[in-house]
Amino acid sequence: MNTRNVSSRLFKNPVLEALTHVHPSIPFIVWIPIVLYFLYQTLFATEVGLGFTALYFGLGVFFWTLTEYGMHRYVFHFPAKTRPGKYLVFLFHGIHHDEPNDPTRLVMPPVVSLVLGALFFQLFRVALGPVNHMPFFAGFISGYLVYDYLHFAIHHFRPKTAWGKALKEHHMKHHFIEKGAKWGVSTTFWDLVFRTDQ
Repeated sequence: MNTRNVSSRLFKNPVLEALTHVHPSIPFIVWIPIVLYFLYQTLFATEVGLGFTALYFGLGVFFWTLTEYGMHRYVFHFPAKTRPGKYLVFLFHGIHHDEPNDPTRLVMPPVVSLVLGALFFQLFRVALGPVNHMPFFAGFISGYLVYDYLHFAIHHFRPKTAWGKALKEHHMKHHFIEKGAKWGVSTTFWDLVFRTDQ
């Protein structure tokens, strides 16, 4: 494991390789206009009020925290048995464990996040209906952005608050001590619920 700010090459193809490197500002630039659009649509193009919008926005953020936990535990750390499966897991998360301080691979590349976002958007639209899905999706994406930037901060900054220090300690233990536990990044809540905080 290399803890220096290094970046190994993953693809020979320069275009594919470039897609694996992301400046930390990119998720904000890509997703904030989308979040604002859906909040605007909810508040000004429908007859629902601020309270309804805030409720579904909050539910979306909360659902993100569960999604984050589940994806990190069951997708990013999938125990693949085949060589192609192991390689795929390495590409989308294993490289982060090998080079945890690579600043260009700490936030999710838009080529991945936009596809996943589109899938979740369709799921929410079917499950929640033509209006409810909009503030819910805005909250879900906002939760994702909080996660992305907290993850970056945990790896590159020294937190000053007790909460920040606790999150950093939690995540660093996942990386270096308890690799089969501590799946939450933006919150430790689901680790406590599912007893994976040991």
